[in-house]
Amino acid sequence: MLTSPLDPVHRALGAKMVPFGGWEMPLSYPDGTLEEHRRCRESAVVFDVSHLGTVRVSGPGAYESLQRTLTNDLGKIEPGRAQYTHLLDESDASVLDDIIVWWVAPDVFDVMPNASNTERVTSALLDAADGAEITVEDTTSTRAIIAVQGPEARAKLNAALPFPVDVGRFRVASFEFDGEQCLVAGTGYTGEDGVEFAVPVAVAERFWNLVTGAGIEPAGLGARDTLRLEAALPLHGHELGPGITTLDAGLGWVVSWTKGDFRGRAALERQRDAGPTRALRGLTTEGRRPPRADQTVLRDGEAVGTISSGNFSPVLGHGIALAFVHPDVQPGDELAIDVRGTQVPARCVELPFVAKH
Repeated sequence: MLTSPLDPVHRALGAKMVPFGGWEMPLSYPDGTLEEHRRCRESAVVFDVSHLGTVRVSGPGAYESLQRTLTNDLGKIEPGRAQYTHLLDESDASVLDDIIVWWVAPDVFDVMPNASNTERVTSALLDAADGAEITVEDTTSTRAIIAVQGPEARAKLNAALPFPVDVGRFRVASFEFDGEQCLVAGTGYTGEDGVEFAVPVAVAERFWNLVTGAGIEPAGLGARDTLRLEAALPLHGHELGPGITTLDAGLGWVVSWTKGDFRGRAALERQRDAGPTRALRGLTTEGRRPPRADQTVLRDGEAVGTISSGNFSPVLGHGIALAFVHPDVQPGDELAIDVRGTQVPARCVELPFVAKH
């Protein structure tokens, strides 16, 4: 089991540690997930997300290699920007991973996979290099990723850090901290404003302590998951993964059909031309009992889909779920969820459940 450079800090804070994607990471701290969630929505929290991968792709062939590998078009952005994109299976266009790319410098990109997919993404990038002048290096072990999220994140950081945090949304900048080169991006996974820092291991603990010393409390992966679900952000292994394509998940905007060939394009084109067989929708239930993944969605007693993620919404005070359902299911439809043989009433609603940024 891999551990974060900040592992001793979390244990000293009394964090509940759990396995996640091959890493042991903090699920929550003594105040609990609900309180951590509330702080992120109302003020600011800091997450250790060092389990995310970082693959540094550099050299004159880096841009074209990424264009051949990933679905989105880097031509839409420029150095100093970030982009959300997908890596597809060549045979059936399943999403092997959803990724954020930080365009660090003209020929330097940090590709950031999910925890358990770093090796798979590295392999795909090496395959796409095709003899080009390019370096592909897994740099995950060299840094910590520290995410500060919430409506007061920037104000609190600017009051504490010796440099201004003025990087815009989906923009990337470098800075120096204690003599080490670091990166900051206007990205996150909560639906709130905020930034993510890539900080070398040598200064990670000092940087974390500076952030928490500004009154920004830590939050664990439990709150990160309830926050992303309220924002209707997909989680690999649930809304994306084996047998699930970008189009199934309603993320067609992540695909550029005009940039030329990319891995999995032919299979995705076949699905596009055939038309949708399912759609990702939002469901709400009454009461605190949350819907759960793999429960069946019913309409007039007939199965029309399956829940991919479900939980209690701390902001709304009732259950919410994402589900793959028949494409004619629309917001406003009255449905039910099969919970161990009991039909629990549910309603299809517009997404996101909690609208922020």
